[in-house]
Amino acid sequence: MPVGKLARYLLFAALIGITALTYLREQDQELATPPGPITASEQRADPSPEASPTGSGFDYYVLALSWSPSYCAAEGSNANRQQCASGRPYGFIVHGLWPQYERGYPQDCDTSQPRDVPFARAKQLSDIMPSTGLVVHEWRKHGSCTGLSQNDYFSMIRKALDRVSIPPAYRQPTPRAPVNPLVLEQAFVAANPGLTTGGIAVTCDREHLREVRVCLTKDLNFRACPEVERSSCRRRSVEMPGTQ
Repeated sequence: MPVGKLARYLLFAALIGITALTYLREQDQELATPPGPITASEQRADPSPEASPTGSGFDYYVLALSWSPSYCAAEGSNANRQQCASGRPYGFIVHGLWPQYERGYPQDCDTSQPRDVPFARAKQLSDIMPSTGLVVHEWRKHGSCTGLSQNDYFSMIRKALDRVSIPPAYRQPTPRAPVNPLVLEQAFVAANPGLTTGGIAVTCDREHLREVRVCLTKDLNFRACPEVERSSCRRRSVEMPGTQ
């Protein structure tokens, strides 16, 4: 091989060797360097689950579940048609999520939020609160006292309903024999671990079973509520009608 060509070959081989050695040293340094702190952008890339909004200015919530066929039967021709018209197979619906004091409760509070609820927003609740008027009424009377925005209040209603399991025997508005309110209360307690008889009230009028009221902390855990529990129905037997 000519001397000039051999020299060029040796120089090229040397350059390749230097490049490879430099790369290996950089790799060793990278492996030896501990990872730095997670940046804000990296944290946003893997967000934690969204926490429930926390209300203010009250002590706890009452989730009121109304037995819709009882309301419709008791109100007759005055009943809300969105809820009670034929073909509306509602069983338990949400009457409201009420902020409570240990004694008494706030209502119709001043708020920076609008008093009216947009129809589109009320419609989003129609599966659990079928009357638009009910949604607006509950926001004005109770939601306004939670310290929450409309969006957060209605979100809390859904989360509260998800927290409470309705016993399978009472999920459908099928006709049934008169019921003992105490039996219904015990069924709710059995279906909801952590719920006790001191944290629930089953209410009635002179004829019909009307509501199940469950007491929840602001972060939606079950709790006792003696004042609410005292409103429990004392009758041994009441009607729990089905849909027509």
